[in-house]
Amino acid sequence: MYVKARILNFSSPTAFMAEKKSIIDKAYPGDIVGLPDSGNFIIGDTITEGEKINFKGLPSFSPELFRYIENDDPMKSKQLAKGIDQLMDEGVAQLFTSQFNGRKIIGTVGALQFEVIEHRLNHEYNAKCRYEPIHLFKACWIRSENDAQLADFKKRKNQYMAKDKQGRDVFLADSSYMLQLAQQNFEDIEFHFTSEF
Repeated sequence: MYVKARILNFSSPTAFMAEKKSIIDKAYPGDIVGLPDSGNFIIGDTITEGEKINFKGLPSFSPELFRYIENDDPMKSKQLAKGIDQLMDEGVAQLFTSQFNGRKIIGTVGALQFEVIEHRLNHEYNAKCRYEPIHLFKACWIRSENDAQLADFKKRKNQYMAKDKQGRDVFLADSSYMLQLAQQNFEDIEFHFTSEF
């Protein structure tokens, strides 16, 4: 898990109780507090007063459906990039970047999520996208203590390698057979079906 420790000051933390809200100086366990955020946090982040904690975070599960996402309006590239970035941080879906061709791939667990992303990009970010089909079976986060075998795997499977939003290696298997074969032939590589391992 990636840990970034830094000190943050909040200008107006707000406590919520039913329909009332008020600016606060202190919060206690169980309080519901809103913190103004300009892109510092993602789902699963933990805020402390500096204590050392052992918290794994919220896992991202391997998607079951995949599509290339393309910009449908070249004049709105920045809006599309910002929208995709923020929606992925919300956990709406997962974004992978193909190491083979550099194309962006959206992975979801249900078909409706593609429609939700398209609608939100259009209405919240004034950006239009289109999807193109890609046939994939499973996304697996990979790692290995055997650097030589990992490098060999990534070279042989270059066409099926991607990076997730955090820059981690992801193997995009196009069939269950291909995944099983990879697991048999590369015994020193760990294949994970959640992003937390």
